Amino acid sequence: MSENNVNNENNYINRSESSEILRLKQTITVLLSVSAILAVVLITLGITKIINYTKEAETSGYTPILATLVSTTVTYTEPVVYHTEQLEASPLADSYWRPLVELPEDEVKVPEHFEVKALYIGSCSAIDKAVDLCNNSELNAVVIDLKNEYGLPYMSQVPTAKEIGYVWDAYDLDAIIKKCHDNNIRVIGRIVSFNDRVAAKHFPDRAIQDADGNVVQFSNEGNNPFLSPYNSDNWDYLIAIGIEAAEHGIDEIQFDYVRFPAGATKNKVKPYYGEEGQYPTKAEAVNRFLQEARIRIQDTMGVPVSADIFGIVLTSEGDAKIIGQDFSTLGMTGVDSCCPMVYPSHYALGTMLGGHVFKYPDKEPYLMVYSVLHDCQNTYKQEGFTAVRPYLQAFTASYIGKGNYIEYGYREINSQIKAIKDLGINEFILWDPSCKYPSGSYDGDMSVETD
Repeated sequence: MSENNVNNENNYINRSESSEILRLKQTITVLLSVSAILAVVLITLGITKIINYTKEAETSGYTPILATLVSTTVTYTEPVVYHTEQLEASPLADSYWRPLVELPEDEVKVPEHFEVKALYIGSCSAIDKAVDLCNNSELNAVVIDLKNEYGLPYMSQVPTAKEIGYVWDAYDLDAIIKKCHDNNIRVIGRIVSFNDRVAAKHFPDRAIQDADGNVVQFSNEGNNPFLSPYNSDNWDYLIAIGIEAAEHGIDEIQFDYVRFPAGATKNKVKPYYGEEGQYPTKAEAVNRFLQEARIRIQDTMGVPVSADIFGIVLTSEGDAKIIGQDFSTLGMTGVDSCCPMVYPSHYALGTMLGGHVFKYPDKEPYLMVYSVLHDCQNTYKQEGFTAVRPYLQAFTASYIGKGNYIEYGYREINSQIKAIKDLGINEFILWDPSCKYPSGSYDGDMSVETD
């Protein structure tokens, strides 16, 4: 090859490389230009949205607040997958309390799950009305108080209850059970668990204390003390009430207030549960109690056990940690059902869920209930999770202030039933402390209104 040919070839290569570099530079320039344009568009849209949102907040006079007890952000409970209803063993929990009893497989009594459509009637003064409603609607069960915050309204023979001295005869347990069973109505016995100021004062060593051994009072709980969920003597007492009711023929035991106190303490003292790292988490304490109750009542006697929880813990991990109700693991304790209290009135003005801002949650019963349960359905629809049976609002929440609430009658109650049915949930419990429930079929059909 001649030198001229070599030079020509080199020139050709140089020109080719220059052309390639030029095209590459042009391509990069175009991409940067497009990226810059997109960035400007996105920033403009974002600023416009913020401005409009701010103007709306200013004109409406409200500031969005998240649906939490204390948190500043809404998070969502991540599903925890287990292969059975039994939570994995915890060496720390076993050493802190005691290992769970392992019943022989052939001795475990697994009750058939029953789809409950119930109404709460407290100390049974509304029993006749409740029976009539059940006989003329889809309702098929009642929830009665075996134990409330102040004591036991039937003549219990549980030694601890009698020692405390807060047993009285508001109703005859055997008569109530018979009346309901004669009308094909199931009876669920509610036991208020750790929110018990009377027992906490009677047994100060079993109440939540500070590091100096003083009983702690909690501002959000009426400046009252709280039984400690870490204390297994408290577990034994509460489970004994459930066992007694099961022996009388009650159809289900439901534990309420299975949690730690919410909010601050009086005088800002700090509860003391032990040295850091030397005790299980709050959620482990609540779960272990429910596991013990399940083994000793449900597995041993064949009577279903259920648990009531705050609705807020379904979507707020921060609040779940504070009160010890971790939805994703509590639902794996093997209890027959879990009953989240998803009352619209219990969510803050401006709650944000499912991409929607609820300026007045109480005024949107259908969408509020639907949004809460929809956002956590990946958790409760996983294999092995307990049945979810929501408590629905059947009362008017006038206490949240004029303009923030609506009157709750049959239509408002039924709209919540429609919400859960639209999510594939077919059971519920209606809650009205005054036990004044309107007539109606309670089937979620919004095409027909009654009184």
